[in-house]
Amino acid sequence: MPQMAPINWLILFVMFSITLVIFNILNYFAFFYTPLKTSQSLNIKFNKLNWKW
Repeated sequence: MPQMAPINWLILFVMFSITLVIFNILNYFAFFYTPLKTSQSLNIKFNKLNWKW
């Protein structure tokens, strides 16, 4: 079996790297984000603790 030349390994690495980046970009932008309503985000209760050392 003949060995691959180094330039072929480089092209193969670049091809898989570009494929990985494109796949990740498509997955990132395919996600539909639904933001919370403002009335729900205002109902957050804060517990304030006054520490007396």
